[in-house]
Parts: sequence; structure tokens; C-alpha cells
Amino acid sequence: MDFELNEEQEMFRAMVRDFVANEIEPYATEWDETNEFPYATVKKMAELGLYTVGLPEEYGGMGDELTFAIASEEISRGSGGLGISYIVSLGLAMYPITMHGTTEQKAKYIARLAEGETVAFALTEAMAGSDVGNLEMRYEREGDSFILNGTKIFITNGAEADFLTTFATKDRSLGHKGFSAFVVEKGTPGFSVGKLERKMGIHPASAAELVFDNCRIPAENLIGEEGKGFRIAMEAIDASRVTIASQAVGIAQAAYDAAVAYAKERKQFGVEIARHQGIQFMIADMATELDAARLLTYRAAWLTQEQGKSPLKEAAMAKLYASEAAHRICHKAVQIHGGYGYTREFPVERYYRDQRITEIYEGTSEMQRWTIARQITGTR
Repeated sequence: MDFELNEEQEMFRAMVRDFVANEIEPYATEWDETNEFPYATVKKMAELGLYTVGLPEEYGGMGDELTFAIASEEISRGSGGLGISYIVSLGLAMYPITMHGTTEQKAKYIARLAEGETVAFALTEAMAGSDVGNLEMRYEREGDSFILNGTKIFITNGAEADFLTTFATKDRSLGHKGFSAFVVEKGTPGFSVGKLERKMGIHPASAAELVFDNCRIPAENLIGEEGKGFRIAMEAIDASRVTIASQAVGIAQAAYDAAVAYAKERKQFGVEIARHQGIQFMIADMATELDAARLLTYRAAWLTQEQGKSPLKEAAMAKLYASEAAHRICHKAVQIHGGYGYTREFPVERYYRDQRITEIYEGTSEMQRWTIARQITGTR
């Protein structure tokens, strides 16, 4: 089995890494502190072609899930916040359209995404987190329109999105069979952005409350068929797990690089701390876990490409292990920096905060373990 990237993928990684070094890393701390969304940088990413990676080839994309994973990793290595904004726009929020949209929807929204427009995926509600089936947002059909009423919370890109994919139920008594999926444009009457959460990390991407108050959208904004929204949402989340694993790997790589560099420069007891066995053991553990996380992630991305859909067990394994390994790696990176690691003078403090959410969104670690166990045992 060949675990090496091909020449084209290596060239792509080098291109993205160079872009990150020049256009993202120098500004990531400022974005983290100010929460200002880097629209100009997103535009440059679009000009570089990063917002077509992983999209269907017939719409100008590479159609390559592993290349998308590489891009997600490298961008997240520079900025966890910009990384998740990118992953949600290109992946999670667009999957309902690319997987189930009409030809017209795909042509329209993929073209806008390629230009650098930001997209949100609005599913989570106050009583519908891991329990997606408890959705309360309602919709009704009125002539050639749908009317949406309800509130979403914790929506990544919610404040920045030019358009979004969202989900509502026709009748809660129908359970999952009442769900449908829709596209909503920014500026639609009855749609507004509410509270912006003050988050621990992944700045500057927003986590916003979205309010739908008699929000009227045209009937052609329905994604797929009525009543199929739950399956559409679950397929999007399943497909997105690999890129969240990639984000965790990227953040972990940044923390590892910073820790190794610091250990080789910092002196205590007359020598560089990299010479002390306690530090060496931490670095060895970090390097091993980082390689394992990356291999699990790349395997899941490769299987997605080969099978044409997300492999549930392998994707859940990648997301579970990469996110928790990133936690341990970032913890050790702060520890190696000592007191300096607890200050904002060094980026490992930011990596530590950015990593934490990777164990929560797109399915908590507990939900990943549940998915893995069900796939192994065949239970439901």
C-alpha cells in the first residue's frame, strides 16, 4: 500500500503552504484578537482556486477529497478560525447542494462559491444538537413559496454568509420524515442575524444565532425532495467529518512545530531543553500521534474518493482520534513552553483554544464512538 502523495498533490500542498506562510500566518493572531473576518484573504484564496477544491469536476472542481483534506489541514495550520470557515463553506454547507441540488442550483451556487462567497450550514437549535431529530424550526408551503419560522444557534459563518443551507420541519409529529432542506440568501426579508457568541477559539469565524421570522423564499430554493431533509443533513455531516479531522491535524502540526522550535532554542540548566529527556519524550509522543492522526485522516479521505461516499467507521475514527490527539499535542506544546505558553505572546495558547472545538462540532467524540461501535457490532 502506497502512503505517499502523488506529485500533483505534493505540488498543491507546497502552493497552499506558501500561501499560508505569506497571507495567513502573519495575520492569524490579529484576527484572533479582533474577531475581524478576513474578507480580503478569502478573496485571494478564491483567486488561487482554493474554493473549487473537492467540488465536482463538471463544475470546475478537482473532485478530489484527499486534496480537499490537504487544503483544510494547511489552512487550519495557519488559522483555525479561517480553516473552519473554509471547511464549512466548501464542504459542510455546500454538500446538500452538490449532493442533492438541481442542475440550476449547482451551477448558480458553485459559481458564487468559487468567487469566494461565504456559506453557512444552519442546522443546530437550542434543543437540537446531537439530537438532530428534535428540530423545532417550521416551514409551510404557500403558493410558489416556502415560509420559514424558527431560530438556529452556534452557526459557523452565520454572520458572514452570503447564502446558507438550512433545515426545517413541516410537522414535528412526522419525526425525521417531516424535515426538508432549503437555500436562504442573505438579505431575504424575515431573515436576520441575532446574537454572536463569544467563543473560546477559532476566531474570526462567527458562531451566530440566525432568526427566521416569516422568512419567505421561492419554491425553487428547496434542496432535493420535501421530507428528505434529515437524510440530506446527515449525509453532509458524515462527509464533513474527514475535513474536521484535517483541521485538527493542521492545528496539531502548528503546535508541534512551535514546540520543537522552542525546545531547540530555550535553555535551562545550561543546555537547550530539547536535550532533557522529559521534553524529548513529549516530543516523541507528539510526533507519533501526529503521524497516526494524519494517516487515519488521509485513509478516510482516500476511501471517500474511492467509494463515492463517506466511510462511516473510518471517517468517525479519523475525526475522533485526530481531534483528541490534537488536544494532547497542544497540551504538551503549552507545557514545553512553560509559563510563556500560557501567554498570548506565543501562538501555542491560540492553538490550544482553537483545538478544543474539534472534539465537539460535526459530532462530539462521544457520538463518534457511538458511530464506530454501531458500525462494528451492527447495532442501532
